[in-house]
Amino acid sequence: MELTDLLNNIKVIQVVGEISRERITGIYYDSRKVTRNSVFVAIKGFKKDGHKFIFDAINKGAAAIVLEDEKSFPDDAITRQNAAKILVKDSRQALAELSNSFFEEPSKKIKLIGVTGTNGKTTTTYFLKSIFEIAGYKTGLVGTITNFIGDKEITSSLTTPESNDLNMLFHEMYSQGCKYAVMEVSSHSLVLKRVHKLSFSAGIFTNLTQDHLDFHTSFENYFNAKKILFDNLESSASAIYNMDDPCGNKIVADSKAKVYSYGRSETSDFKLMNIQFDLNGTSFKVMYKGQEYSAETKLIGDFNAYNACAAFSSAMLLGIAAEAVLRGIKNTKQVPGRFEVIGKDNKKVIVDYSHTPDSLEKALLAIRKIVKNDKPVYTVFGCGGNRDRTKRPMMGKVASEIADKLIITSDNPRFEEPRTIIEEIKSGISKKNYKVIENREEAIKNAIQSSEDDAVILIAGKGHETYQEIKDVRNHFSDKEIAEKYLNR
Repeated sequence: MELTDLLNNIKVIQVVGEISRERITGIYYDSRKVTRNSVFVAIKGFKKDGHKFIFDAINKGAAAIVLEDEKSFPDDAITRQNAAKILVKDSRQALAELSNSFFEEPSKKIKLIGVTGTNGKTTTTYFLKSIFEIAGYKTGLVGTITNFIGDKEITSSLTTPESNDLNMLFHEMYSQGCKYAVMEVSSHSLVLKRVHKLSFSAGIFTNLTQDHLDFHTSFENYFNAKKILFDNLESSASAIYNMDDPCGNKIVADSKAKVYSYGRSETSDFKLMNIQFDLNGTSFKVMYKGQEYSAETKLIGDFNAYNACAAFSSAMLLGIAAEAVLRGIKNTKQVPGRFEVIGKDNKKVIVDYSHTPDSLEKALLAIRKIVKNDKPVYTVFGCGGNRDRTKRPMMGKVASEIADKLIITSDNPRFEEPRTIIEEIKSGISKKNYKVIENREEAIKNAIQSSEDDAVILIAGKGHETYQEIKDVRNHFSDKEIAEKYLNR
């Protein structure tokens, strides 16, 4: 594809320099990846501004530079290099539009399902991938833990990658025979236009509770970010929402798509009923169009019944046979770090990604519902640094009130001091059932070795993560590995 063809798909304010007639070799926002006759799009990131790397991109042979800061690079420097300087209003939007065109609109060639919400995104995508594969379709997945093209795993660094990475990934999925793709759609990606121009066959809303206020500054902004997905769905798509969530009706209110609901509410299109679970799995029923379906999964908790029901709803609406949907739910493997049970005799450790007040409360209430007051419940958790500080005392309060004993520790402190984070967690606690062990491994060790033989220990916050981030350095650390280490002793 030539540069002139690509430029027809974006709103250009000004063009300076020479428009190459040669075939464009790629679209890049990272100057280190630029190839000869490619297009470099300068976007302003959180840590670095791409406009500062324009000279590097030109030296590597970029045919054109797309930028929003007109003064960041002089016109004469562009013309001397026989390249083009293309001024746009919004570089991120231009990156999405150029990438979509360069990779020939790949999201229109597969059925793409986007899942958004505070909690449950990852698990819902895993349910969907299992369903589509049981139905006989090769399926791609984009998410927090990893990305997949069929069975091939591709390392993930962002919940939702940048727009050109996404379009390249969907192009590869289509090229390798994928008929479906499921993806987690984060609030950051919606605001930063990473999913702009993608064509979704369905959008799923799981729930909305406090999170990412460090980025969005208010819950209203957070809600409006999530709403972008449903506002932009086409009329041929389906908007599927959790009717039991207070934000459910509002989030799909302006959608042009066909709207469907799921949940326990009597008026839900997909009515969720008879949820039962223990440490071996969960069973539930779904009523749809007067017919009752019985489902079961190895995943634990009523929240996982909701996630499975969201997947059931969208798969049925996409025409997958009910038998395949139910088998797909039953065959879904344990999602790493999502209420993952590790056992040694009677003592059980549960590793969970819960890092918000709501998700921590739901995880602990699920444990309480299983063990009642027959077994002691311990919790080990901390909060991430350089993130929403207002949730820290709330999480301390939740953990201390539901668990019998609480150990407050460090999570990913990033550039904050762990002790400062711990003190903010403590400020929400009124009970005396906690202690502080800053070293996370020592905290987990203490919980396992000092707890009763029949205790249930929730290690919350990091889930699937295999690192601990301190002062911009990631050291290997896995809650699951540490738990297994001390359980086996």
